[in-house]
Amino acid sequence: MPHTVDFGTVSTTGLESSPVAAALAGLRANEARYFKNKYDHVFTVSPAVEVPSAVEWVHRILAEERGIVIASPALEATEFEVAGIRMAYVFYESGLSVNVMYTIEDSGKRAVGFKLSEGMEVPAELAGFKFARQKSKLAGTIRGSYFVIKKEY
Repeated sequence: MPHTVDFGTVSTTGLESSPVAAALAGLRANEARYFKNKYDHVFTVSPAVEVPSAVEWVHRILAEERGIVIASPALEATEFEVAGIRMAYVFYESGLSVNVMYTIEDSGKRAVGFKLSEGMEVPAELAGFKFARQKSKLAGTIRGSYFVIKKEY
């Protein structure tokens, strides 16, 4: 059952099994605030098992583009289209958030983004990436990285 992510009142609902649940909830709320402010889009998430198409799409891109398999279980996911961009997010128990931004027009931007919740270590499968830091009132310090998608999905 999808639920709207409230960035006014950060909740760990759906993320309770994460050792960094509060930070992951802040990260999720930070994304919700971004989409509301930039696109007037209401960010909703569902348990990952209820949106297997989103999880499988993200995992397929990770595997085919970089040979990456995320070791942590997926807790929540979402997929939507906004401003001609297909978006998918997967939030993992470890505190990792992976998103795919895939512009529908052939000439558009297409990338995979990784964000690490405050308090989590860099997962072994992402050790080759350099992470930049950003401060967030909702999520504390977020470390992020990305790569450009080369193939068609």
